[in-house]
Amino acid sequence: MYLDYVIRRFSITLLVFVLAVSINFALPRLTPGDPVEQQLNQLISTSSGSIGDVKAIVESYRARFGLDQPVWRQYLDYWGMVLRLDLGFSLANYPERVGESIAAAMPWTLGLLGMATLLSFAVGTLMGGMLAWPRAPRWIGWFAAPFLVLSAIPYFLIGVVLLFVCAIVYRIFPAGGGFPFDMTPGFDGATILGIAWHATLPALSIILAQIGAWAIGMRGMIVSVLGEDYIMLAEAKGLSQRRIFLWYAVRNALLPQLTKLALTLGHLVSGAILVEVIFSYPGMGYRLYQAIQSKDFFVIQGIVLILSMSIALTMFILDLIYPLIDPRITNKRS
Repeated sequence: MYLDYVIRRFSITLLVFVLAVSINFALPRLTPGDPVEQQLNQLISTSSGSIGDVKAIVESYRARFGLDQPVWRQYLDYWGMVLRLDLGFSLANYPERVGESIAAAMPWTLGLLGMATLLSFAVGTLMGGMLAWPRAPRWIGWFAAPFLVLSAIPYFLIGVVLLFVCAIVYRIFPAGGGFPFDMTPGFDGATILGIAWHATLPALSIILAQIGAWAIGMRGMIVSVLGEDYIMLAEAKGLSQRRIFLWYAVRNALLPQLTKLALTLGHLVSGAILVEVIFSYPGMGYRLYQAIQSKDFFVIQGIVLILSMSIALTMFILDLIYPLIDPRITNKRS
């Protein structure tokens, strides 16, 4: 791998990081409303209005979180915190640290959405390839038709329907949460079954909505490579249809799907907000939703920063492995 290629890609990733941190700092401060006053109003509402000198408390909060400093000083302090991997304290749940809050929610999101996305990618890609393959069985088309229809429906609407039918009407699955309320999570079989049981409906809503989308994309890519010379050469050499399909057609048509997969994995957090809110699933999307509601600046900044960096890092890794997936792409040509 050429060193100048890696340096160029790394420089672009570094630029994305600088822009992401700067925009991430600016956006929450451009929103209307004062986060300290909002937190204080909530405190007053829960304490019957008797919490002492309100003005002194506001000043104390501003000083504690550095919000009494000029914006340029806050910006420099924020950069220092990011470089130290310190995302600060949560405004709404002080003294909880933002890193601890994100670390508690991240495994739920990665487990639920990571598995759902990878499973729908594998099934949808293979299904789409077979839909376009001339010698595929005819039942593939009948089997794929419902998934193609469901791909036009947003996954959160599918989630609402699944929640109503399977959790409210028939009570087959739980209506929300990450595990049973009467269970203490641990590393045992009961915990794994409880988590899997609660994750079934959220995961199913994502899988049902995404399989058809992956299939449509892959079907178009396979159609575009069917007339290529290497396909005709493989058939002339008498190779088996399975080998031609998997190693000549699917492999050469897979690059756009992998690019979309990388972007989808990078957007896991933002894409999961509605699903996690509908099912009260304790992931990063639900945590971000709570932070936006309470104007918790530092939690919003922390989650959005991780989201931005996950996308940039994923694209950087994908750029590096592209030549390994498709030999036609060389680093020098890129």
